[in-house]
Amino acid sequence: MKRKHKTYSRPKRPFDKVRIDEEAEIKKEFGLKNKKEIWKASAKIKSMRGKAKRLISASVEEQNALFERLKKIGLNVNSIADVLALDKKDYLKRRLQTVLVDKKFTTTPKTARQMITHKKILIDGKAVNIPSYIVPIGLEGKISLKKNTKKKVVKEKSKEDTQEDD
Repeated sequence: MKRKHKTYSRPKRPFDKVRIDEEAEIKKEFGLKNKKEIWKASAKIKSMRGKAKRLISASVEEQNALFERLKKIGLNVNSIADVLALDKKDYLKRRLQTVLVDKKFTTTPKTARQMITHKKILIDGKAVNIPSYIVPIGLEGKISLKKNTKKKVVKEKSKEDTQEDD
């Protein structure tokens, strides 16, 4: 079994007032659970930038492969400069929680998060309960709400029950 490692790193300066205020605003805007989710998004963007920097001297085909992968998840990039200009907000906009608010399935990110964790959201017919799921462009149109299909159990009284009541 492969050992799981952290997918983020903590800020170097833990008590930086400007960063704390910025993170609080992002947390509220995207309805995040905690700041760790912001740090994970930052780490993902950092890894994308690192890949782009390594591909500066690579062939055009390899660069286009990276651009196509990023376009599939919904990031609008056409050059290395576009990849280097990506921000954590660009990545956070592709989360399922944020896409639901943008598509007007819910009014707030908090309600979107609750619906996702309660498995009320279907993507391509499959229930997804991960608010941080990055929605690919191809599946964005296949998001739907789960139909409430509770079966009503009608309890019919048998003749024996009615005779006992008399």
